[in-house]
Amino acid sequence: MAGRLEGKIAVVTAAGQGIGRAIADRFAEEGAQVWASDLDAAKLDNPAFADARALDVTDTGAVDAYAGEVGQIDVLANVAGFVHHGTILDCDEKHWDFSFDLNVKSMHRTMRAFVPAMLHRAKNTGGTASIINMSSGASSLKGAPNRYVYGATKAAIIGMTKAVAVDFAARQLRCNAICPGTVDSPSLQQRMTELGKKVGSYDEAFDSFLKRQPMGRIAEPREIADMAVYLASDEAAFVTGTTMVIDGGWTL
Repeated sequence: MAGRLEGKIAVVTAAGQGIGRAIADRFAEEGAQVWASDLDAAKLDNPAFADARALDVTDTGAVDAYAGEVGQIDVLANVAGFVHHGTILDCDEKHWDFSFDLNVKSMHRTMRAFVPAMLHRAKNTGGTASIINMSSGASSLKGAPNRYVYGATKAAIIGMTKAVAVDFAARQLRCNAICPGTVDSPSLQQRMTELGKKVGSYDEAFDSFLKRQPMGRIAEPREIADMAVYLASDEAAFVTGTTMVIDGGWTL
């Protein structure tokens, strides 16, 4: 069923690779006008994107200027994030502040910048606007080893998502969080390479992740993107404040 996002204007952060790229590509496939951004603009090589440029979501001035240029939108997909590896003993204030700035405050920045125009867009179109925040199964849903500050940031995203949802439901602005499990991505591959140095090999590191997966595999980025398409579409017009878990049963 193509064209599910026909006529919608969507902004996607961290659209250069992994989940963000899959979401931006799927949005474009479904007919959305996609404004794609990433720290590395060279990765935004899909000609179907309406606009592709570098954006540092930790820079409030840059985010505000970007939102002012884009104008009214229907969909905001906040995907930028960082996975810190370690316990509380490995997390000093510098690590804590960086993780919260990129994983949480960046979403605050983009939502604060875009929400006014999204409310206008929803009122003008008679439809709903949709914010999609990327959280994780490793959050308030489940504790994961060596994900101390990462889990804290992803739990904060769930709380922030619900707060925005309840504040703006009556004005037809929806806000939902997606909570993936382990997803095949350049980020995961990099982490597997680093872990492989400690446990013996990349394959051993990867096997250790697979053993934690009830379904015996990890997710593909497109599987997460398909949920984002649903949340962005009119099919989800009555869906807000939810945490959509896509983890193959990992949080059970």
